[in-house]
Amino acid sequence: MKKYLIRLGEISLKGLNRTSFQARLCNNIKEKLLPHHVKIQSQKGRLFLYTEDDVPRDLVFKVLNTTFGLDGYSECHSTEDKTVDGLFALVDKVISDNFDDGITTFKVDARREDKRFPLSSYQIECQIGGKILEKYPKLKVDVKKPERVLYVEIRKDIFVYSSRIKGRRGLPVGTAGKGLSLLSGGIDSPVSSYLIASRGVKLELLYFHAYPYTTDEAKEKVITLARTIAPYLQGTVLHIVSFTELEKVIAKNGYENEKTLMLRAGMVKAAEKLAKIRRCECIVTGEALSQVASQTLKALDFTSSLTTYNILRPLVGLDKAEIIERAKEIGTYETSILPYADCCVLFSPKHPKTKPQKDKLTKGYEALNLDDVIEKAVNEREVVYIKPECC
Repeated sequence: MKKYLIRLGEISLKGLNRTSFQARLCNNIKEKLLPHHVKIQSQKGRLFLYTEDDVPRDLVFKVLNTTFGLDGYSECHSTEDKTVDGLFALVDKVISDNFDDGITTFKVDARREDKRFPLSSYQIECQIGGKILEKYPKLKVDVKKPERVLYVEIRKDIFVYSSRIKGRRGLPVGTAGKGLSLLSGGIDSPVSSYLIASRGVKLELLYFHAYPYTTDEAKEKVITLARTIAPYLQGTVLHIVSFTELEKVIAKNGYENEKTLMLRAGMVKAAEKLAKIRRCECIVTGEALSQVASQTLKALDFTSSLTTYNILRPLVGLDKAEIIERAKEIGTYETSILPYADCCVLFSPKHPKTKPQKDKLTKGYEALNLDDVIEKAVNEREVVYIKPECC
């Protein structure tokens, strides 16, 4: 049986709700490891994941790397023999597998949660360090910047491991309600969805398609983006809403320099309608302040005023370089830059308004009479169900 030690982050700071947060995290991990049967045990700030030997380590690491709520994780070895001899026997096995690969410096980091163990944390570090030096006399101890660290934790059992992988941190998906995130084919919206999911929100996704103005390749691009971020979201539902008729109405009856704002307003109203149907509690967008003309303070104020839903904008204070860096990290960047434009790009005016008057725009939007067009588009949407698979 393989064992993995999981370090909890922000969950550890929760009070009476900690148990429910931890239970959600365990369920999220198990869901992504199906059909494999796994066991998770809790011990004071740690979870221990047990899998059968035939479950690939790479699969487990992919699951843990895409699950929010973890400060970090490690594959570990353990023994129920909580004696000094039992500890040394386990350490000897671990260092034989992990210290004979050309490293030159190391240190031992011990944590004694069970104070009944006869050696203190410092004594454990000293004695194990001595044994490592006896076996590998060319090694040196470096407590500041070691090439390798041997971790020892004395708990209900003894756990030993030699690598620590950083987790995604945040809160387990599903602990902060449900939201609807607008997903385009660009760089921003997948990152926005990722960031809100990291705060525990369970997301469904909404994409506006405008065939033939936007191609089927653009639609497939968005589906690929949804599949890429789905493991972080614990799976998701992608709603594809046709906005062709709405854009025709705006193009025919709206002012040229207001077309993008009217389109964004229609998107907010469609998102509001779908959010009610899907029982979502907020709307999420990839807008960043002043990145484009439709994302100035006055423009955002206008679109926000059209719904009673909270509109969350996690990118609002980030610059483009920061957003691109995160997109590369989560694996969406290369897909996002494929040359298939979305409907916002195709209907952007040459000279858009940057300081719109909210009252005037609101009257202009209402005069377009888009409610029936939006209702029909939402009701006839295409729905794609995406599992939280990591392989």
